[in-house]
Amino acid sequence: MVLDVKKITSAHIFVTGGAGYIGSTLVPLLLENGHRVTVYDIFYYGSESLLSCSLNPNLHLIKGDIRDEAHLVEAMKDADYIIHLAGIVGYPACSKDPELAISTNVNGTENIVRNLKPNQRIIFSSTGSCYGAIPNGYCTEETPINPLSLYGSTKADGEKLVKEVNGVILRLATIFGISQRLRLDLLINDLMFKALTEKTFDVYEAHFKRTFLHIKDVARAFLFAIENYELMKGQVYNVGGDSLNFTKLEICNFIREAVQDCVITPSSQGFDADKRDYKVSYEKIRKLGFEPKISVRDGIRELKMFLPSISNEFILKTKNV
Repeated sequence: MVLDVKKITSAHIFVTGGAGYIGSTLVPLLLENGHRVTVYDIFYYGSESLLSCSLNPNLHLIKGDIRDEAHLVEAMKDADYIIHLAGIVGYPACSKDPELAISTNVNGTENIVRNLKPNQRIIFSSTGSCYGAIPNGYCTEETPINPLSLYGSTKADGEKLVKEVNGVILRLATIFGISQRLRLDLLINDLMFKALTEKTFDVYEAHFKRTFLHIKDVARAFLFAIENYELMKGQVYNVGGDSLNFTKLEICNFIREAVQDCVITPSSQGFDADKRDYKVSYEKIRKLGFEPKISVRDGIRELKMFLPSISNEFILKTKNV
């Protein structure tokens, strides 16, 4: 079933963490589609990622922390939609500062949910890390979640909060690709950077199956959720595509095709705390009409073009994710 949806025009969209990796790609897309956007962000890495939108009168920036409930409530009071991206992302970052992870990912989400007005809608950025270890190696939205890392458990707690207010939950595949606020700690981005700069990298758990999604398709998914909110509300959706399920070794082979002089070495060192080794079904969101447009090979070509020319200062910022 492909929906024939009337385009929503001129909604006021409040984006937490809107200057980050996802937000810096999503916010321009929302503005291009005629929406008013308020970005609520601590701007830890500055606001430079949104400079391309600087002359757009429909963009408003507010420096704030989702843990500051009073400030948050005032900032979000006039929004039609809240897209909640802000959080401590990934199990290494959460493990480094567990208290910050819980206060941001759980308590911060609770602050938003507790103060939603009846007419406000929320779309929550979640993760496949909620699934944990899957016995049969295949998961749908009906598969019981069993998060194994602090990151996965805080996002699972966030999902519960958003379900209570009938919001939309998007469980995103592992993201890759160039964004105005680049991250190099994501699998494909990280391995491609090492292949280009060091000409070698090692890979652990190479047989593990993972699922991927380009950053531009992530942004499209949030816009899709806005335009189909009434149909999607109260539900969880895996976001990705069946053609983007690969083992880590297959990803390495794609990189070797693009950077033929790099050396890839299997390693017994390292492990994925989230135990992501499964194929994910995307039938539920595909039936509504959403399909990714950008392949892994396309994303690798993009990374090969841009990564060799980025500045050392920019690289240092990405290392502090």
